Amino acid sequence: MLRRFHQFWIRLLTPVAKFLLRVGIGPDVVTLVGTLGVIGGAIGFYPRGEFFWGTVVVTAFVFSDMVDGLMARMQKRESNWGAFLDSTLDRLGDAAIFGGWTLWYATGGDNYFLACVSLYVLIMGSVTSYAKARAESLGMTANVGIAERADRLVTALVACGLTGLAIDFGIPYGDLLLPIVLCALAVASTVTVFQRIFTVRRQALGKQEEAR
Repeated sequence: MLRRFHQFWIRLLTPVAKFLLRVGIGPDVVTLVGTLGVIGGAIGFYPRGEFFWGTVVVTAFVFSDMVDGLMARMQKRESNWGAFLDSTLDRLGDAAIFGGWTLWYATGGDNYFLACVSLYVLIMGSVTSYAKARAESLGMTANVGIAERADRLVTALVACGLTGLAIDFGIPYGDLLLPIVLCALAVASTVTVFQRIFTVRRQALGKQEEAR
């Protein structure tokens, strides 16, 4: 389902990518602007408890992650530099989103437990990405896990936006959706990290056996 969702937005954003290239804007600029927009939206809205409008702004800039990739492929300029820049700035965007929720629950939201959960999800998301990158740098793979970055981000943003709407319209217990999703992501991220650890360990032991 996530794949079909991705393909839908790729088709929708292709004209945007073509237009930006036509006016002389490069994919690296789109990557940078998109990241600044995500950070600004997350830090500007989430710590104040403005979940719906914060999610609207963040989601608008998250789509730049698709646009810059489309632009690079259209130019046939996909490069290690572009991939590095994109992945590095993705981490900053994720930190702003989950960090914004952490700040809200630690201050105005007045919920120390959920502040810790949000921070934990942020940390485990970074570890998940690091485990994959480190495995690949050692000549192994870690393409496993029940909570990839895209899954975590889409699920969390949808939950946040719906939570914001529920709060704005005074729907009873509507503010529970994001906390439930954050707790679920905490579990899923932990499972994913261990899945990747065990996968890499199996490969490493296999290489040791072959070397004997």
